[in-house]
Amino acid sequence: MVTAAIVLLAFVTLQRLAELLLSRKNTQRLVEKGGVEVSPAHYPLIVALHAAWLGGLWILAWSAEVRVFWLAVFVLLQLFRIWIIATLGERWTTRIVILPGAPLIRSGPYRFLKHPNYLVVALEIAVLPLTFGLVIYAIAFSLLNAGVLAVRIRAENAALKKCRVQRE
Repeated sequence: MVTAAIVLLAFVTLQRLAELLLSRKNTQRLVEKGGVEVSPAHYPLIVALHAAWLGGLWILAWSAEVRVFWLAVFVLLQLFRIWIIATLGERWTTRIVILPGAPLIRSGPYRFLKHPNYLVVALEIAVLPLTFGLVIYAIAFSLLNAGVLAVRIRAENAALKKCRVQRE
């Protein structure tokens, strides 16, 4: 029997797979234009964390009741995610790729936040489990994600700072 939880989990799974394909394509384009990947060592950890998060949700939540409030929050986050990806265009990737000489994106959500994509991801890591009533799961993966994001944001900020210094 197909449940609302299965439909939602299937959507998120297909969305993440599509994003990985888009990211691979964009990364390749950026590298062809002279882009350089920075701090790739932590990337497998990010992939493992997200795979474990989604895999665990499939195991624990496939038959869970979907809480409408949290589903609505998750839908709003998806709209924000689309805005971010559309704003970055070909520069959106799941890796840290610096394109020397390219200006920072300061439009769309980047007018208001330095790292809006990381905010959306952090909220999704919590909100999707809450949609299924998995409070402890949401807290556990939020803490793990916070640790990974601390490393990633530090690496990205350092790369962006170095790139700005070289341009000046």
